[in-house]
Parts: sequence; C-alpha cells; structure tokens
Amino acid sequence: MAGPVHFEAPTALDFFAALVAEDTSLPVLEAAVAVAQDDMPDIDVQDVLAQVDALADRLRRRLPADAGPLQRLRLLNQYFFRELGFAGNVNNYYDPVNSLLPCVLQTRRGIPLTLALVYIEIATQAGLQAHGIAFPGHFLVKLHLPRGEVVVDPFNGRSLTRDELEERLLPFRRSVAGFDIDEVPLGLFLQPAQPRDIVARLLHNLKEVHRSAQDLPRLAAVQRRLVLLLPQAWDERRDLALVLAQLGRPGEAATEMATYLQHQPEAGDAPQMRAQLARWRSAH
Repeated sequence: MAGPVHFEAPTALDFFAALVAEDTSLPVLEAAVAVAQDDMPDIDVQDVLAQVDALADRLRRRLPADAGPLQRLRLLNQYFFRELGFAGNVNNYYDPVNSLLPCVLQTRRGIPLTLALVYIEIATQAGLQAHGIAFPGHFLVKLHLPRGEVVVDPFNGRSLTRDELEERLLPFRRSVAGFDIDEVPLGLFLQPAQPRDIVARLLHNLKEVHRSAQDLPRLAAVQRRLVLLLPQAWDERRDLALVLAQLGRPGEAATEMATYLQHQPEAGDAPQMRAQLARWRSAH
C-alpha cells in the first residue's frame, strides 16, 4: 500500500514566479504586494488586496449612480489624498518601506509608484480608466476622461499641465547624449506602462536602496526576483552573481555568472567576469 503523499508548500519566490509567468495575466498589484514577502514573510497577500478593495468599496458606496467621470475623479482625489491622507514620504523618501505596499497602506506614505498602484486600483473600481505612466524620474497616473486626459502626480495629488510635464522632462532630455530636445513628443512619454515594467521599476527602486545601504541579504533577495521577472535581462543575473559572491556563496555565484557569460559572451565586462568566475570555481 502506498504511503501518504507529502506536498511542499510553495515558497514566496515560487508564488512570485507564478504571478509573473505570463504577460497577459500578470496581476500587477498582487505581484507588487508579493514583493514585500521578503521583508514581511508572514503577510497574507490576499488580505492586503482585500484591504485595498475595502478602501475602494467605501468610495464606491458614496458615488452617486449618475456621477460622471469628472465628478468621480474629484471625489476620488478628495477621498484618497485628503480623507485617507495618502502622500509622498518627503521626510524619508529612500526608506525601503516606501516600496512595500502593506506598509504604505498602513502608514499612508510611500513613493510615487506604490502610491500610484493603490490609487489606480481604487480609481478603476470607481469606474475610471486609470493607467500608470513610467515617466522619467517620477511615476505618474493618467486618467482618461470624455473631454481629454488628466495626469496626476500620486505623490501630492496635483494635476499636471502640459507645460509642467514638459518642464519635468527637460533634465532627462538634456542628460541623454545626442538627444534632440524637440525630437520626441511629450505624448510618447505618457504611454501606459506595462505590468511587467511596473513591477520591474518597483524592484529596481528597492535594488538601489539596498545597494546604497550595502544591505547584501536584501539586495540578493531583490535580485532573485528581478531574475525571475526579467529572465532575458542577463545583467540582472550577473548582478545576482556578484552579490552572492559578496555573501560568501561562490558556488551559487558561479552558476549565475556562467549563465550570464553563456548569453553575453561579447559583453564589455566579459573578460573581467570570466576571471571572477574562475576564482569562484577554484574557491568552491
């Protein structure tokens, strides 16, 4: 008689991998919440999503049945920014908790991206068409109304004019070598961001925060998620190898670096990375 069958519970990384496996069904808010499991392993992702639904439901119940899109937008902004008090964390912008959605829901403080994710979900459930905009340097939200589009800064709730958007774009345009300032129209910078790109931006924010703080364990955790999210971004695998080596895990580092070099044999840093790989293999 066969013995009992044992099933191993999926890890947080397994769960994240399943969420981001397909572009057509990638649930951006759920994936963003799942990112927090590295720092908050006991959180219930579905419970966090239910908290957002509850906030949206409170607003929906107040909306008049005949409310038009503009009235809905005004009520949404009053509710989100004034009543709930969501705002940018101006006092501690680079605190990693600003990128963790469960913390943002609790403190009502965050960075533009995490605030935008909550705002977009509530807006959508309130019957508005809202999309995230991966604007250079600052994530924004675009809402489609019958008479045009409105771009909202989720950090402070301001609606931005075309001139203000052009002004925000100037430093980016000037920083790109050979970039003609009049070449690319503003509208191209206001296209809706894809779910995978939004989650990648969130992880890259955390990557920079942890790298600046030299928090290697957290940096490695973020890198593992980036490798899962962006399997063809070979530089992320190289970066994972480098942090694993710093953590004293040369065997794992060698495996990741070998994959990087296999797919990027002509990269500018390939000779240096091959030398690193040889050292790790000899040390393992």
